[in-house]
Amino acid sequence: MTTTVRTLPGRLPVLYLRSRALPATLATLAGIALLAAWAADWLQSRPQFDHTARVPVQVLAPLLAAAAIGTGLFSYTEELDRTAVRRWWPRRLTYLLALTALAAGALALAVPGHPEQFGAPAMVRNVLGATGVTAAAATVLGARASWLPMTVYGGAVYLAAPRTPGGAAAYWAWPMQPGPQAAAWAVAGTAYVVGAALLALRGPRPER
Repeated sequence: MTTTVRTLPGRLPVLYLRSRALPATLATLAGIALLAAWAADWLQSRPQFDHTARVPVQVLAPLLAAAAIGTGLFSYTEELDRTAVRRWWPRRLTYLLALTALAAGALALAVPGHPEQFGAPAMVRNVLGATGVTAAAATVLGARASWLPMTVYGGAVYLAAPRTPGGAAAYWAWPMQPGPQAAAWAVAGTAYVVGAALLALRGPRPER
């Protein structure tokens, strides 16, 4: 009995990761990054396009990555997590930060060149914003439906945003803005901080 109690704390991170679909989430993120790299290269190679052709990839790829991270927050042991003696919020936060960094880094590598336009900085910003919204949605709707709000919002913004960057659109249409837009970074960063805090403190909404 004594041996079991002593080894349990060291096994908690492993048990936490096993309760999530981490391998599937990592495989999905890798696939999204490869698909984004191919699509960005193909679009930009078309003679009628320039670097702005990567805007669909800049919007869609972070949505897919955020959806993979959000649905990966689902746990079959949520009741045990909430009744555990040790606090789980550090593990939730670390898990989210690690997956966000991985997704942002992989997708940033998928769009090399033109960093001042629709390149790596804009991709990182959109990953942060989309993941933050998805994390917040997980606390309200549950992990399985967490992808819905950001997907609906991202699709609406893509259709309605003006093609000229800046102005008021930099706030409400931040996924469509080029990299240097400070207002877009402020909105996306705020969304990530709020979403990560809510997820860490409350966790995903329990689901059957």
